[in-house]
Amino acid sequence: MQSVKIEDLKNVLALSDLPDKHLQWILDHSDYKEYADGDLIGKYGEPAEVMWISLLGKVAFYMYVNGRQVYYFTFENDEVTGGIGGLMPYSRMKTYPGYSYALGEVKMLRINKKHFAELEQLNPDFIQKLIGYMTERARAFATTQLQHEKVNALGNLAAGIAHEMNNPAAAIRGISDELMKRLNQNYELTRQLLDCKMTSDHLQKIQQMVEKKETSRSQSAKRTMLQRMENEDEIDEWLKINGVTARETAETFSEFGFSKEELENIRLDLGKESFGHVVPWLENLISSQKIIKDLADASGRISKLVTSIKSHVHMDRTNDLQHTNIHQDIENTLTLLGFKLREKNIEVNKKYDPEMPEIPAYVGELNQVWTNLIDNAIFALEKNGKLSIETSHDHQNIKVCIIDNGRGIAKDILSRIFDPFFTTKKVGDGTGIGLDLVKRIVKKHNGDIKVKSEPGRTEFSILIPLVQKPESN
Repeated sequence: MQSVKIEDLKNVLALSDLPDKHLQWILDHSDYKEYADGDLIGKYGEPAEVMWISLLGKVAFYMYVNGRQVYYFTFENDEVTGGIGGLMPYSRMKTYPGYSYALGEVKMLRINKKHFAELEQLNPDFIQKLIGYMTERARAFATTQLQHEKVNALGNLAAGIAHEMNNPAAAIRGISDELMKRLNQNYELTRQLLDCKMTSDHLQKIQQMVEKKETSRSQSAKRTMLQRMENEDEIDEWLKINGVTARETAETFSEFGFSKEELENIRLDLGKESFGHVVPWLENLISSQKIIKDLADASGRISKLVTSIKSHVHMDRTNDLQHTNIHQDIENTLTLLGFKLREKNIEVNKKYDPEMPEIPAYVGELNQVWTNLIDNAIFALEKNGKLSIETSHDHQNIKVCIIDNGRGIAKDILSRIFDPFFTTKKVGDGTGIGLDLVKRIVKKHNGDIKVKSEPGRTEFSILIPLVQKPESN
């Protein structure tokens, strides 16, 4: 062992005010270790049995998370750790939760946990100081863990939003190609229409019929699949008798709500020859209108997603208390998680209080509550599950209940679900931060969150006061 002197220990912040006899005790009960840059100091899963004292260099710690090493912290001789690492007295750590590596040349002393009781008898105040360092270390770890959780949640949400955006974007690309093809066809179809010497009166009658059909379609009850197929077959058969063999034409007219009687009226009004030219032109016109409507729907869906994102992350607004519409916030969350709901074909039932008032809130943070709770409910549900959201209020609070008919939470762990780092999900699915974060955000709003669970029904109920006091600086 290299000669380590009492003066060397006095350079370690945590030991700087210890009497010489206590420092000598540490020298007598420790072993000395040296590491080169990059050497492994602690390995995930190994028993945690020693406290180490840094004499030289730094130690980088990487938490083992979901099968990979994630940088968390650097131990050094500073105010946060005092130059102390590893297992601390009264720590509940049994095995190392990650990997530690030397940053540059590292020299340290290591004290086995079997000496902790004697050390406490020797200097109880020093043990209390070590507990303080351990608390600071835990706080730094929790902060880092929370940051990782938020980044992971943001990544998952971004992936979902990209998935949601891709569908209407792909639809717009396909729609624009089809619309261009239809517009190009329109030149030839219009020329044929002019050749058959149609009058403006004929065009006006067709226009009025189409407009009337548009109105009646939006007001009439939807037909069943069988009814649509029967109507389509009837029109197809009638069109073939009258010289039109394209099945696509029958599909378009049937979808638009035409009957063979209405088409017969057009044929009688125009004559057989003109009718043969009008049918493809009319089909192209109706299809083009439908394509334009689909284009508007797809772009509207993108616009709705963008609006939901901006509102959800509280863009263009301050971090102060702002009045917010809880129902709209929940709707935005459901929009952003829509791909997960559709993936499992989950039925969403909403029972909203029609007189729900707006409440003051830290909106961006409160939206994290709805996101975590709804996302957890989706995770707990099987295919074709049911998710219910109910709201109400009284003269003091608003109440939001998020209920799923999943498998439920076991009674022996129900009381622990809000504990930091506790999770019932398998490795890779959860880190145990979500519900802890939810509880702290609700508490920040001076509210309360409760959970009741049994197989087939899990209910999270959140109370938020109608009146808030801004946080004091």
